[in-house]
Amino acid sequence: MKIICVLIAALMCLSSTVVLADASQATGTAADTELDATWKLVQEAYIYSFPLVLMSATEAKMTNVEEPDALQGPVNTINHAMQLANADSRNVVTPNVDTIYSQIWLDLSDDAVVFHKPAVDRFCSVQVLDAYTNAVAMLGTGGDTDAECTYIFTGPDFTGDIPDGMVEVELPTNLGWVLVRTLCSGQADMDNVRAIQQQMWAMTLESYNTGAAQPVGEYDPEEDFEPLKYVLSLTPSEYFSRANELMVDNPPAEADAPLMERICEIGVGPGLEFDTAVLGGDAAQQWTDMLGTLRQKLVTESSRFVVSNGVWQCYGEPVAEFGTEYAYRALIALGGLGANPVNIAIYPKATTDNSGERLTGARCYVLHFEADELPPVATQGFWSLTAYNSADDMLIDNPIDRYCINDRSEVEYNADGSLDIYIQCSAPDADKQSNWLPVCEGEFHLYLRMYLPDSDVLGGEWVAPQIVAVDN
Repeated sequence: MKIICVLIAALMCLSSTVVLADASQATGTAADTELDATWKLVQEAYIYSFPLVLMSATEAKMTNVEEPDALQGPVNTINHAMQLANADSRNVVTPNVDTIYSQIWLDLSDDAVVFHKPAVDRFCSVQVLDAYTNAVAMLGTGGDTDAECTYIFTGPDFTGDIPDGMVEVELPTNLGWVLVRTLCSGQADMDNVRAIQQQMWAMTLESYNTGAAQPVGEYDPEEDFEPLKYVLSLTPSEYFSRANELMVDNPPAEADAPLMERICEIGVGPGLEFDTAVLGGDAAQQWTDMLGTLRQKLVTESSRFVVSNGVWQCYGEPVAEFGTEYAYRALIALGGLGANPVNIAIYPKATTDNSGERLTGARCYVLHFEADELPPVATQGFWSLTAYNSADDMLIDNPIDRYCINDRSEVEYNADGSLDIYIQCSAPDADKQSNWLPVCEGEFHLYLRMYLPDSDVLGGEWVAPQIVAVDN
């Protein structure tokens, strides 16, 4: 399979290489035009491969450990977070404070991986992502069943036998990521979550069949980096050499063939060799300029996927099911890996009040839900309103250690069943403090997360709440 991918890519590029060689003899305007065309291909190739390279870097970081702990674990093993995020949590931006994560980083190049999920009585979803950040499967809540089940994850070259009683989940790539999200209703609920975690396990198929010990991990100081910063720091040669190598074990989809035919002209594809000579004499500056405008380009090209509901906005379909929407896929990866498909969760964000003014701790706000307008979610779904400091996208330190208000919070509803949430920096009057969501002194933003959203939300019939500024 790997050899075939390399040969096909090489044959596709044979005639293109001749064209590039001839073009290198041109001078003046023709040469400049050819170089501009080359850089357009470079950008296209970068956007296409960015999620793949970032996934690989993230795997390197998150498996860079000898034994599993709350944040990391060796490849093909499961590790569990042990507490909800708080203001001290700095590992990822905009962390949620509703679910506890468990995760498995998959390397399926040599063996399949077996994963056991226990029966649960709460939201517990299992998202399986391929190397390009597409959701291959959603298991557990929102997927096939909340019952006990043993799954086996297989890669594109797997030829073994599936043991009786296991449900196969086929990945099109050898690199994969399994994200388990288990609902937690606060610190008092952590023992219940840990009991669920302790019933989960993962191991290679060989270990399952033979009882052989799982391979232990190892620590490499060179892989102790921040994945996004690391990827953005790579030179053109480093970046595309890594992308080409990764595409051998993680082959592009059939739908990617037209793009692959184009970018192989510059030596990008499974097993190809990227030659920086095609970039011209000012390659370093051009590369820096390209990366400097990348985010805005992705935002612009993905604007058609933005869904608005009053002052709230979120990214809609096809999140996690990207197909050939490469710019959208890269934007979501840049903002944070592991986004759910919209039928599992949506994350509307608000940065302004209903008059269009930026949200700031210098003012006080009321967010009002009518009794029949609380976020509609399925039986095992939930909703949550969380505040973040706009300066760093992190949770806001506050005197009552409250970072969100959700459908499990002990709030006071009005007599008619409606709900008012008081969003402000300083504490409100005593009779409102159960419904107080603390914020920072400066600018902040809100996320209204909805897991297993109702069809009214997805169809646009549900009206999101306004955020009204009131007198201090």
